[in-house]
Amino acid sequence: MIFETHGHYDDERFDEDRDELLKACEAEGVSLIMNIGADMRSSRATVELAKKYRHVYGAVGIHPSEVDGITEADICELEQMVLSCDKIKAIGEIGLDYYYDDNPPKEVQQRLFREQLKLAEKLSLPVVIHSRDAAADTMSIMKEMDAAKLGGVIHCYSYSVEMAREYVKMGFYIGIGGVVTFANSKKLKEVVCDIPLERIVLETDAPYLTPVPFRGKRNSALYIPYIAEEIAALKNIDVEEVYKVTFSNGKRLYNID
Repeated sequence: MIFETHGHYDDERFDEDRDELLKACEAEGVSLIMNIGADMRSSRATVELAKKYRHVYGAVGIHPSEVDGITEADICELEQMVLSCDKIKAIGEIGLDYYYDDNPPKEVQQRLFREQLKLAEKLSLPVVIHSRDAAADTMSIMKEMDAAKLGGVIHCYSYSVEMAREYVKMGFYIGIGGVVTFANSKKLKEVVCDIPLERIVLETDAPYLTPVPFRGKRNSALYIPYIAEEIAALKNIDVEEVYKVTFSNGKRLYNID
């Protein structure tokens, strides 16, 4: 059994074959899929996907690159999405992204990050954290807001081994996707070797970050075996152990029975 803990199957790149793909994933052993919201539109779509497919669950939230113009009414709507569907299991993806100069101003990102952490606390939900080129500020805000009591996952982890250890101490899981298969991902490979398998979850970020040997193509949960096999090789364990442990990790992370 495989748990795809982070994908964007509402994306327009799946419009032509979404139903066929999601059914094919289930037939190939992907028993659970978390669809992750990134803005108001995709969060609404996530609710609909969770309602339509028995193996699809979801998270709703505003990605840091999409926070411009987000209002209190939008935050209230996110809350109502959670209350309207018991398959919405997290707030995310939320966080900070300083990679692009034209991203929303840092203070806007930080304010919406705090507001969504507060929403997660109010709803007693874990959080899906996106952090890119913002390591210090992300950690600082999470400690300030006592995010350890929420739990969650650091999606598409890209920082140091030392910081990964700190997140693990806080009770967070580390999301490992296709980047671990890239030849230039030495730092991420070191993280995978260092942290316990019991703190790793499998993810794709579909349709993005497709693993080797399919880089450049549309990503999906059908490519998770390439991620799992790389983790197994790095940890010198059987790939079935990777599937078994990460499946349990994902269910625990998202409180799925």
